[in-house]
Amino acid sequence: MQLASSGGRRLRHAALAARKFALEAGRAVTRKELSASAREAEKALGLSAPQRLVLSQLVACWGEQEMDRLLVWPSNQRLMSTTGLSERAVRNAVRALIECQLVIPKDSSNGKRYAVRDAAGTIVDAFGFDLTPLYARRGEWTAVIAEQKRLKEHLKRSFDEITICRRAVEEALSALAQYHPAVNRGQIESSLATLKARTPRRSGSTLPEGLLKAWKEVRQLAEEAFYQAGCGGTECRQIETEKGLPSETCDKGIRVDAQPAGRNQLPSRPLLPTLISEACPVVSHCSHPIRDIVDVVAAGRFLRASLAAHSSAWDEAVEEIGAVQAATAAIYVLQLYDDDVSSGRNRIRNAGGYFRSIVRMIKAGRIDLEAELLTLRRRRMV
Repeated sequence: MQLASSGGRRLRHAALAARKFALEAGRAVTRKELSASAREAEKALGLSAPQRLVLSQLVACWGEQEMDRLLVWPSNQRLMSTTGLSERAVRNAVRALIECQLVIPKDSSNGKRYAVRDAAGTIVDAFGFDLTPLYARRGEWTAVIAEQKRLKEHLKRSFDEITICRRAVEEALSALAQYHPAVNRGQIESSLATLKARTPRRSGSTLPEGLLKAWKEVRQLAEEAFYQAGCGGTECRQIETEKGLPSETCDKGIRVDAQPAGRNQLPSRPLLPTLISEACPVVSHCSHPIRDIVDVVAAGRFLRASLAAHSSAWDEAVEEIGAVQAATAAIYVLQLYDDDVSSGRNRIRNAGGYFRSIVRMIKAGRIDLEAELLTLRRRRMV
């Protein structure tokens, strides 16, 4: 058996739960304070456009009366005229606000909304909507907004780390294909394709659990494969098949394009790794220390991905100023970018574009790279 509807508003659990919220004793609430609480509630709960319109109009009706409850009594006709919504949309918005425990309905015996006045004309009660929960929960809105901001920042950092890992993996695969084509890259390429398919767009609300960890693992796998292919699993970059003097370095037989003597010529090979290590601490991010000129080139090529610079930028730099200066410029720009971020100035917006500009200025003779490195080293020693 179903009971016939009385024609009044149906009783809802949310409306009963919202009645527990009350104002502090002697608290006088202004319309400005109530509006601020409404804006925070809109952000915290993610209200729809019709709901925000109706809530803002209910807040606008608050006349700052001296009562223990925040009561307003606008009719549906007034809400329709001020919001531009249809009656059905207004009813749906009001129902949603009640479910969110933002307002409490207070209906009269005949369903009308009006104020109750005493003999002196002072409003002592009203039938309509009670906005007390909206203001009483203002601390809750602040906490929710702060948590949303924290989660948003965490999500942004996670996406940034995924982007860095993806570019590093692609760079390692490209280097393997170019310098070590005999190395099997099938497993890494398969893992890369799978992770790309699993990774949502930045507009997504959350990341799948364990996705960032998987990206870091495949990056480590790709970089380790490139490292092992480059040194053959030994500490030396190249296994010497013929006997040589003990003073010979392990880069014997490896030739790097020589640069013409001039203003931008870097220090001699034995001095360059030491100068870079002292001036640019970012080289510590590499998997092995810089010992010789070959390590400088490998480190520059590896750290280029951290600048978010396209591989074409590296190819252009090598062609324009040579592999040694290109690698040194990449390390130099990354150190400047790291110092800029650490200081909080954030002057370098596009590190990859800055790298291209530095390369062109080096080629034009407008920058003395050795002098810049010496300046950085002096700053570290101060």
